[in-house]
Amino acid sequence: MLIEALSVFPEMFEPVMSTSILGRARRAGLFDFCAYDLRDWTHDRHRTVDDAPFGGGQGMLMKVTPIAEALESISAEGPRPHVVFFTPCGTPFTQSVAERLSHEERLLFVCGRYEGIDERAYAFADERLSIGDYVLTGGELAAMVVADAVVRLIPGALGDEMSNVDESFATGAGGGLLEYAQYTRPADFRGVEAPAVLLSGDHAKVAQWRRANAIERTCRWRPDLIATADLTPEERARAEALIEELHTGGQVVLCDDAETGTPTRAAAPEMSEVRHG
Repeated sequence: MLIEALSVFPEMFEPVMSTSILGRARRAGLFDFCAYDLRDWTHDRHRTVDDAPFGGGQGMLMKVTPIAEALESISAEGPRPHVVFFTPCGTPFTQSVAERLSHEERLLFVCGRYEGIDERAYAFADERLSIGDYVLTGGELAAMVVADAVVRLIPGALGDEMSNVDESFATGAGGGLLEYAQYTRPADFRGVEAPAVLLSGDHAKVAQWRRANAIERTCRWRPDLIATADLTPEERARAEALIEELHTGGQVVLCDDAETGTPTRAAAPEMSEVRHG
């Protein structure tokens, strides 16, 4: 896979794309990356990429001409890239979108700045994405978020092929849930014990606990995900009951029994509980 970015600040990318999982995957040849300076496609002595919007208004807009010429020039070599623009009008970026993009041979991210981009530039987009309902200074951070989510789905990027199967939002069989709670040493931290089932060595019981815990955590923290999660009829019935209990005044709270690791009922805590994950 080849990932590319068109930006007025191409130097922002290298520290991220050469570090940690992305850096290892890149050095292993699982993907390559290139950032282009949009100013290389300007034709004035000031290398201008923005101008005042027609009709007035605050801020400056990125001009369509440099973007169009850059995309035409970049696309002329090699396989045609899948061109992605970042905009509030875009499709919300989710794990399923990341999985789809991970199968593209070549991705090209166009990173906006200033007040926005001349609307005519979007004619060159294959896809418009939004990473959330908030405003960033530019599209570079959005491009890095998407690149990170995509690269870790490339076979071999994580080392353990099962690493991305159990993760939150995974879309495979049984997916669409938040990931189960995880614990490591010490088994007892200031009187708070890790669920005994995780220390039992019984892999079947551990898997059962993790599945039940993932459903419970999703019902508690992200009940909106349950509607599209891959659940059995029995799991869905349990989840719907949990949601009704957990989100009707907070009088019933499910917690994990330290001995068995199974959900039990307890009175709602008077103080805010510590949230894990």
